[in-house]
Amino acid sequence: MFLAFKEIKHEKIRYGLIVMMIFLISYLIFMLSSLAIGLAEENTQALESWQTQKVVLNKNANISLSQSVLNKDDLKNASLSKNEAYLGQVPVVVKANKRSSISAQFLGVKRDQFIYQDQELIAGRKSKNKSEVTADQALQLKGYKLGDKIKLNDSKQKYTIVGFVKNAKINIAPIIYGDLATWKKLKVAMPNVVASGIISKNADYKLNHKNAKTYDVKTFINKLPGYTAQNMTFELMIGFLFIISLIIIAVFLYILTMQKMQNYAVMRAQGIPAKTLVAATIGQAVILVVTGAVIGLLLMELTILMMPKSVPMDFTPAIMLAGVGGMLLMGIIGSLIPVRSILKVDPVKAIGE
Repeated sequence: MFLAFKEIKHEKIRYGLIVMMIFLISYLIFMLSSLAIGLAEENTQALESWQTQKVVLNKNANISLSQSVLNKDDLKNASLSKNEAYLGQVPVVVKANKRSSISAQFLGVKRDQFIYQDQELIAGRKSKNKSEVTADQALQLKGYKLGDKIKLNDSKQKYTIVGFVKNAKINIAPIIYGDLATWKKLKVAMPNVVASGIISKNADYKLNHKNAKTYDVKTFINKLPGYTAQNMTFELMIGFLFIISLIIIAVFLYILTMQKMQNYAVMRAQGIPAKTLVAATIGQAVILVVTGAVIGLLLMELTILMMPKSVPMDFTPAIMLAGVGGMLLMGIIGSLIPVRSILKVDPVKAIGE
């Protein structure tokens, strides 16, 4: 490490440029990772708040809650405990006087079942009748307030917002919780329609019927529109950034090693073992990566503080550890590339040149 620190101190500009590149890459990795996690969570916030394990849908709905419809005949054999709840979903546009229109998902629930009872309110209260609704906190950030009268789609009926719910989003859209009867009106469903599906907290729950099928929550989430494609896109970008960091570190260190080959030859002739020189090269990579990553972490923390709450970013300790660990691994691998040249250096030949 002594040689590594000594050389970095002597060549401040060169190594400073490497640190700058590593800092920019690590910052971008932290940013993309936080966005990926944040967007993924906004797809599944509601499902996680319900502690969902199983989802029962119409088997012809392509594992889509908004496209599923279950009628009384489909549910005649359904046995619901305190861990199951009916749920109706329909996309809506929320409108109110002097408020911007917002695309949302209306979820119809029953007041005697757990989805209604487990709503985590940050303001107001739960709805008590068909004309009252609770809404995700995203509407509050958009300027909506308790007591606002809202319209859903082209419906002439107005609904009063009586509470705001924490972490109530599904497929990135904010949720409006209301009565199951209201869902039927918005869905323009037949009289015998009961719900879009059944949500269960029981991992062993299953409903057997020719028109209904039970799915585990992982299968349901992976079929959310755009969810899998979105995650794969972010993973691909982050993977390429790690590869770029590996190439940058390897190229810089290789060039610097070639430029210092005569110095290495002299040190080898003086009896300094090759492992000391190899350790110095790897040590340089570790120092550069850690310095750049730490600067990236500090800037990322500042970015999170300045970022509006409406931006879906979640900078977790797991992202920090994974990002720094990945960069460190790339740095060590990159430093091994010029090591071969150090091990093969011929002191006599190099000094002669």
